Amino acid sequence: MFRGATTLSLDSKGRLAIPAKYRHALSLDCEGKMVCTIDIKQPCLLLYPLPEWQIIEQKLTRLSSMNPAERRLQRLLLGHADDCEMDKNGRLLLSAPLRQHAGLEKKLMLVGQLNKFEVWNEDAWHEQVAQDMDVEREGDFTLNERLEDFSL
Repeated sequence: MFRGATTLSLDSKGRLAIPAKYRHALSLDCEGKMVCTIDIKQPCLLLYPLPEWQIIEQKLTRLSSMNPAERRLQRLLLGHADDCEMDKNGRLLLSAPLRQHAGLEKKLMLVGQLNKFEVWNEDAWHEQVAQDMDVEREGDFTLNERLEDFSL
């Protein structure tokens, strides 16, 4: 399970170094094989260990290519999906189109989301967190059924 937010640097070849605390688990769980795709709602990337991505792919294959909304989701997620494999130094190469989608430059954030990571431009991440905190402070939102009983 992945949690926490870590500041990382993208090297000149477009590689990011997976933090050491995740490398062993990723080596065991998926032999360092991962899949990266775009987030269709946020300016970030979604980075999945291969077994987790395969679950997403199974769900996507059950969607109808005749339904425009379902086809659009397949096109966006699968069309941008890129296989990534950790090298012996724990680095992953992110393709140029993926880096461009998320506006990745030198500094980025790797954000654990339990079964996957989000990869953000560092500035965009801090802006998103500030916006999210403002919404929470203002209390100007509606809780859905799953959040009504959620407590910390």
